Amino acid sequence: MTTPDNSAALNRSAAFASITVALLLVGLKAWAAWSTGSTAMLGSLADTVLDLIASVATLAGVWVAAQPADKHHRFGHGKAEALAALFQIVLISISALTLAFRAIEQFFAGARTEAAGDGILVSVIAMAATLGLLAWQRHVIRKTNSLAISTDHVHYQSDLLLNLAVIGALALDQYAGISGSDPLFGLAIALWLGWGAWRASQEAITQLMDREWPEDKRKRFIQVMARHPELRGVHDLRTRTSGNQDFVQFHVWVDPDMTIQQAHRVMDEIEIKLLAEFPGVEILIHPDPEGHVDTGIGAKDLMPPVGA
Repeated sequence: MTTPDNSAALNRSAAFASITVALLLVGLKAWAAWSTGSTAMLGSLADTVLDLIASVATLAGVWVAAQPADKHHRFGHGKAEALAALFQIVLISISALTLAFRAIEQFFAGARTEAAGDGILVSVIAMAATLGLLAWQRHVIRKTNSLAISTDHVHYQSDLLLNLAVIGALALDQYAGISGSDPLFGLAIALWLGWGAWRASQEAITQLMDREWPEDKRKRFIQVMARHPELRGVHDLRTRTSGNQDFVQFHVWVDPDMTIQQAHRVMDEIEIKLLAEFPGVEILIHPDPEGHVDTGIGAKDLMPPVGA
């Protein structure tokens, strides 16, 4: 099991790796954009510059999210990752709009590219560096489930297609002599970036709005609770995720003749079972005598144990 300290270290390593790759690619693509005059390469450069800024934001987000809970943030700082992700999404959207306007302008101006070989070489180097970064990010995401790193991962996945598009644009424009292919590829890249920003925004908004866990995860959670023989029922189950930290609270039914000490033992045993299946989740349990249901939203969320 990955500990919180290990998760924080892995997230930071992924953020530093993305910053390093972005710095390398900014230098290469700036030279290539200047030498080729390609709108597609310029779009690739703009995207990489924003990737660099976004990667710095990712580093800040995962660093803040890793800070322990304090008296002002009793649930920790996990939502810093969602805020970092939203910042990245704004940057991607700005990049997409700017590139789209540039592509349309270049299309009607009839501009042509130069030195396609240099641009293609830079794109191949960029793809190789990006593939290495993506492999490390996937490893970190499997271990930490970081939203900020996942959003950064989306950026660099799109970079692979973006660099392929640059290669295609340069080859068609200069070697095949197809006029207008470069700005059209640039416009396609802009649309792809916009779609990527939309998809990436959904998870960040879900976390910031404290949306419930997916239904299959909730059901699995209830099934684990149902294994305890002294549990009579569950209601008012509430779940949310902040960064890579899950939170859950719920009421359980127990024998009304139990002493407080006996009920406390049952709660501890339930919590141990749940943590074995859902490591790291923060659990808050409230015991109720069997059959008791509070009015309000809890009354609409009655879930007796599976098999009851």
